[in-house]
Amino acid sequence: PARFVLTLLGFLGYISLYAMRVNLSVAIVAMVGKQHHAENGTNATITCAELIVFKNETNENDTQAGEFTWDSYIQGQVVGSYFYGYIVTQIPGGLLAERYGAKWIYGFGILTTSLLTFLSPIAARWNVWSLVALRVLMGLAGGVSFPAMNVMIGKWVPKTERSRISTTMNMGVMIGTLLTNIVTGQLSEGSFLGGWPSVFYVSGLLGSVWFVLWALLIHEKPEDHPRISKQELIYIQEGIDKSKKKDTKMPWKSIWTSMPMWALIVAHFGQNWVFYTLLTMMPTYLGNVLHFDLKDNGLVSGIPYLMMALFALPASVVADFLRAGDYLRVTTIRKIMNSIAFFGPALCAVAIAFTGCRPIIIIILFSLSFGLNGLIFSSLMVNHVDMSPNYAGTLLGITNGIATLPGFLAPLFVGTLLQSGQTLRNWGLVYLSSAGIHIFTGLFYDIFASSELQPWNDESEEEKSEKKASTLSDTYSQQSKL
Repeated sequence: PARFVLTLLGFLGYISLYAMRVNLSVAIVAMVGKQHHAENGTNATITCAELIVFKNETNENDTQAGEFTWDSYIQGQVVGSYFYGYIVTQIPGGLLAERYGAKWIYGFGILTTSLLTFLSPIAARWNVWSLVALRVLMGLAGGVSFPAMNVMIGKWVPKTERSRISTTMNMGVMIGTLLTNIVTGQLSEGSFLGGWPSVFYVSGLLGSVWFVLWALLIHEKPEDHPRISKQELIYIQEGIDKSKKKDTKMPWKSIWTSMPMWALIVAHFGQNWVFYTLLTMMPTYLGNVLHFDLKDNGLVSGIPYLMMALFALPASVVADFLRAGDYLRVTTIRKIMNSIAFFGPALCAVAIAFTGCRPIIIIILFSLSFGLNGLIFSSLMVNHVDMSPNYAGTLLGITNGIATLPGFLAPLFVGTLLQSGQTLRNWGLVYLSSAGIHIFTGLFYDIFASSELQPWNDESEEEKSEKKASTLSDTYSQQSKL
């Protein structure tokens, strides 16, 4: 079926996008080397030093030469710079996809990111700030992807399949991160194409090949597909919301004054704060606190994302089953899934903060945390389409735009907490703060969220004003006759 081809290529698109997005988080360990992670050029205090002996590492200072001498602040800027650009194109990405078509907005976003990725080694060797600028441009290009795909989902996916297909596509985020962590560790320690530069060449090539398939096989809407079966076309048309978007002004006032919308904004911010903290800082934690080498670091960093995928898909099947059978209201389903996705990882983060130098337990907690968080794709991340299929791209652009702030704020915040040293106490503060944010934002969602179709999905502000004026006029006219 045509919608499953879209699902597959959407999944592969997210794999390639995240390969280019997160590769630097692991590669930077090889680019900088371990001795530069300590502040003020000293390795006087080694956290979990007993693990170095346990791993039979011969270098008592656990140092490793790197090509660049960037301190923690510079590394935070480099890792977070992608998000400076990413935040800018969230809302424009949704608006452009709704107006001009999501296929090419999504496709060209990933292609541009791919071409820029090829230039990363050149930029890094020229100047650290040229690499920062390049990552900003990559963020600008990649920022349109999620809003554009939300528009595609609104056009292609029947309501009773929405959780499953949306989750399957978003599994590309997890699988892409998993594979990138593993492959990046292997490539960085090898000699292929110079070691760490090969990370960027391989991921850039992956995105470029994907774009060719996307351009040839995907169509903007079911009615445009030359090979779709009549049966599938009718099934999709009957399964999506019947409302048709009119060529009217965006109902901005209704959107910004909607409490369910603010529930999405707050929850998305909290989700991304915790996710980005772990996404960008976990390799550093595993390398400098638990003393995993690059290959093991990449493998272990990837395991939690595999767990996320393994939890997410069954949860989406359950969510769609409950919805199709009318066992629970859609809002109730989303809130149950969201509670598990937020409060479970928060408890795991608290446990990690007090676990100390026990790598096996910490890896188990990381994996459980990410697994439970996988339920986010059957709650918060699909809620935009529930509320307003007509403006799903713009809604995700708004929430993901605001939720991109943690992309560069979280690494800087973590860098500040670790400035006095990468001690267990300081890392504990990182995990406890993440837990607090998850609990607060999860509660906010549970109180104020809604998955019902919003009245402003079909009306612009002008239409509502005209209707209100017409009603008042009719009332006045009738009173005059009396």
